[in-house]
Amino acid sequence: MSRWLIAGAGGMLGRDLAAALRAGGADVAALTRQDLDITDEAAVRVALRRGRPDVVVNCAAWTAVDDAEAHENEALGVNGRGAAHLAAGCAAIGSRLVHLSTDYVFRGDARRPYSEHDAADPQTAYGRTKLAGEQAVLRQLTETGYVMRTAWLYGAHGPNFVRTMIRLERERPTVDVVADQRGQPTWTADVADQVIALIRSRAAAGVYHATSSGEATWFDLAREVFRLLGADPERVRATTTSAFPRPAPRPLTACSATAPGPTRASSSSATGGSRCSAPFRRCSPPPDPRIAGS
Repeated sequence: MSRWLIAGAGGMLGRDLAAALRAGGADVAALTRQDLDITDEAAVRVALRRGRPDVVVNCAAWTAVDDAEAHENEALGVNGRGAAHLAAGCAAIGSRLVHLSTDYVFRGDARRPYSEHDAADPQTAYGRTKLAGEQAVLRQLTETGYVMRTAWLYGAHGPNFVRTMIRLERERPTVDVVADQRGQPTWTADVADQVIALIRSRAAAGVYHATSSGEATWFDLAREVFRLLGADPERVRATTTSAFPRPAPRPLTACSATAPGPTRASSSSATGGSRCSAPFRRCSPPPDPRIAGS
């Protein structure tokens, strides 16, 4: 039986991954930030040597995109140096490492979804710090390091766009949502399944993308949430990114899990990525949004 260690196990994805692994009978050490601070190099080294996991998954991250603009060094401590500490610890004990990353490593203005083969060109502090983490992992773990980029996450645990829409449906008569950003709304359980499939497939080290199937705008997703709640989707009104200026610019186009492969940077579809025709749907539908927002 493989031993797994999850750093950042208290978040949406970490909780889903721990649940999926345990359901499959795996031996899992699910460590929250209180259990393991990845910015503490000595603590990382001790935790890995003590647990000696076969696989480490880094779900820990500074995800406050706008705050990173004013606190880039602090964000880098988690997203960059923290990832490097985990990579060094894995190298020392021979563990494989899956490092979760983001579409923010790209420029964000392409007219098609980004693939694993596209060059990184981050336009935000958050994106730069996440790219630094990717580079540290791939540099130190040339044969056992995996970068898995995802985007537009929502799930049953923790704050996310879907939960926000559920709350705003109760609180406001209308909601304005941007309609000029496109991506693949991604259920965290899908990504958890892809992490497990990637490791079990014994795929080559490198960069992978993992998203749910389909494509939508935030406006599309908000309207679908309202519809599933039994509310009038017409209460969601389309607006533009320029109407909501933020310290960190948002990508207009996100990454995709449907790139051709395989290469050193292969697509997650090679490891069993789900395929559905409807936007923001899994092949096995997620729970009712009211449950996700409870």
